[in-house]
Amino acid sequence: MSQPVPPPGNPFAGGAAPEPYPVAPPPPAPARDNVALGLVAAVVAALVSAGVYGAVIGGVEREIGWAAVGVGFLTGLAAGKVGGRNPVLPVASAVLALGAVYLGQLLGIAILLSKELNVSATELFFQEFGLLTEGWNATKDPLTFLFFGIAAFAAFSGAKKAS
Repeated sequence: MSQPVPPPGNPFAGGAAPEPYPVAPPPPAPARDNVALGLVAAVVAALVSAGVYGAVIGGVEREIGWAAVGVGFLTGLAAGKVGGRNPVLPVASAVLALGAVYLGQLLGIAILLSKELNVSATELFFQEFGLLTEGWNATKDPLTFLFFGIAAFAAFSGAKKAS
């Protein structure tokens, strides 16, 4: 037989209300302050984006500013996302972006020369690197250095914003 009304008195008089289920601890936060891993990610991103930048230069037969921005931003983004807020990462990603733009320009020259000379671009890049550097020195102009500055700025700000 059921009772028509609840029993008299406070049912929780002996203590606090019972918890319906045990509370699990929150999951641990992902490790984001790893400088070494951030630098490795930035190096990988710089090398990949340098290859893409060189392919773009070789394909359209000129340098493109937005591609230099992409090289810098991807390098900084990788460093900031993986490495966290360490102040070394934006500076390191800017330096790596400078190297990536330089390598991309050299690769672009190698691709353009490979079309002219009917040899492999990788063969030119790895076996005639000094010749490519001399060719880069002969063809550089103020716009070349503007692309360096754009890439470094994009890498620095990308690393700061991603962290």
